[in-house]
Amino acid sequence: MTTDRIKTLYVSDMDGTLLNADSKVSPKSSHIISSLTRNGAMITVATARTPATVVPLLSGADISIPAIVMTGAAMWDWKANRYISPKFIDTDAVSSVCGILSSHGMTPFVYTLEGDCMLSVYHTSPSLTTSEQGFVTQRTGLPLKRFLIGTPIPETAMGRTMLIFAIGRIGEADDAAADITAATGCAVSAYPDIFNRNEAFIEVFAPGVSKAQAVRELAKRTGADRTVVFGDNLNDIPMMEAADLAVAVGNAFEEVKAAADITIGANTADSVAMFIENDFNSH
Repeated sequence: MTTDRIKTLYVSDMDGTLLNADSKVSPKSSHIISSLTRNGAMITVATARTPATVVPLLSGADISIPAIVMTGAAMWDWKANRYISPKFIDTDAVSSVCGILSSHGMTPFVYTLEGDCMLSVYHTSPSLTTSEQGFVTQRTGLPLKRFLIGTPIPETAMGRTMLIFAIGRIGEADDAAADITAATGCAVSAYPDIFNRNEAFIEVFAPGVSKAQAVRELAKRTGADRTVVFGDNLNDIPMMEAADLAVAVGNAFEEVKAAADITIGANTADSVAMFIENDFNSH
C-alpha cells in the first residue's frame, strides 16, 4: 500500500536567504532546486525584488511555481512572462504617501505597471542620493524595468502604482512609515538594509498586501497541504507566522530566529536548497 505525498509549497526569501554572499543563487543550489522541481517539488520565492532582477537571478533554477514579487503586490508567471494578480494603490493614496515621504526628506521611487510585464519607475527629483544612485545603477538596463529620473508621474500611470519605495536613515524611515500608516491605511514596511545597517527601506503597497497574504493565495492556487517558508529579515516575519513551518537562516536577525520554528545554516552554505531537498525526500 502506498501513501500520497504531502503537497508542500516551499517559499524562500531571496536576499540574505536563498542568495549567497555574491547575491546570486549558487550552482549547487540551482542544481538542487532544478532537480527537485523536475521531481514534482513546488518551490518558489517571495521577495521585495521585481521580476526585472528575479528572472535573471533564478534563470538557472528551473522554477515553475509563480514567484511572489514586490513583497506580495503581484506574482510573476514564469511561463507567460507576465505579472498576475497585481494590487494597485489608490491614486489619492499615492499622492498622500509621496507628500509624507517628502516631508521626511525622501523622494520615493514610484513603481507603475505598463501593460502586463513592464515596470516604469518614476523618481521626480533629478538628483539622487548616493544610496539611491547605487540602487538605480544596479537595476538600470534590465529588460522588464525602466527608470524615469526627474520625470513627473502621468495621472494614467499613477493609477497603476503597485509600489512606492524609499531609502532613508533608520529613524526617519520608521517615523515616515508610522505617518503613512496613520494617514492612508496602506500596507507599509520599514526594514533595515542588510548591507548598510544605518539605512532602511520603506515599501508602501495597497492595503492588505504582504508576503503572508501572497503565500496564502499561492498555497490555495497550488493546492498545497503544507507551506514551508525561509527568511532572514524583519519583513519575512509575517509570512513565517502564516506558514506551517517557518525556517530562519543562520545569518538572520535575532527577531527572525525567534519567530521561526527552526534555524538552519547560513545563506552562504546552500542551506535553503539542502533543507528543501531533505524535507521533500522525507515527506
